[in-house]
Amino acid sequence: MATEIERKFLVKDDRWRAMADAGTAYRQGYLIGSERASVRVRIEGDVARLNIKSATLGISRQEYEYSIPLADAAALLDTLCEKPLVEKTRHHVSFAGRIWEVDVFGGDNAGLVVAEVELEAEDAPLQSPPWVGREVSHEPRYYNVCLVRHPYKDWTPDERGNVD
Repeated sequence: MATEIERKFLVKDDRWRAMADAGTAYRQGYLIGSERASVRVRIEGDVARLNIKSATLGISRQEYEYSIPLADAAALLDTLCEKPLVEKTRHHVSFAGRIWEVDVFGGDNAGLVVAEVELEAEDAPLQSPPWVGREVSHEPRYYNVCLVRHPYKDWTPDERGNVD
């Protein structure tokens, strides 16, 4: 079984940009997002994938990912996925021996910036960069599948909360 161990944080400022790559555009949507799993279609640059992820809360989840033809992914996104689609640019930033993924959202989720880091174990030591704020790994509203149903543009100030 494939397991993803990932922690997610809000980004509190732009200091990460000085260390980041140019970024890759992502366009993704969900065919299903149930209580047990989500099925995602993603175009990442010129690569397309189908992803199945368990809907468990926390930093560890089952995850399976498969390459699919780009044309098939585009058709699925345009015709079968829930709207709005999730649009973002993902940047990679190296810090303290780990690669952080910084997602700058666009479209209906513009204004949201989160950083994720994958770990080898739930209790792996982690040094957070100075530009990382509050951890949101256990807050479902920050999961991409939830951003389709309740996009960031519709969040109240209380839902947006404090970045620090």
